[in-house]
Amino acid sequence: MADLAPLASAKIAASTPAAKLAHAQARDPKSIDKSAEDFEAVFLSQMLESMFKGIKTDGPFGGGHAEEMMRSFMLQEYGKVMVAGGGIGIADAVKRELLHAQEGK
Repeated sequence: MADLAPLASAKIAASTPAAKLAHAQARDPKSIDKSAEDFEAVFLSQMLESMFKGIKTDGPFGGGHAEEMMRSFMLQEYGKVMVAGGGIGIADAVKRELLHAQEGK
């Protein structure tokens, strides 16, 4: 006989107020749009990060840990700006899949 403890704990976790709120937000169309756009922004940031790895820093004031951090922040913002400008279509595909998953098909 299978152990039902994991199922029972999953059911309890799903009945918590936070889980109920997350479930309600997942059905909100604006929340789905935001999640899809956030995913695309992170994807684009990761692509840009690999493109920028080969770029050397300038002169005596370039380089170091601080520049790595600031470059990371800059690339995150580039990703957000690219999505706001229309992106590359990933957000649309993610949104479609999230809606499809909610329908249970």
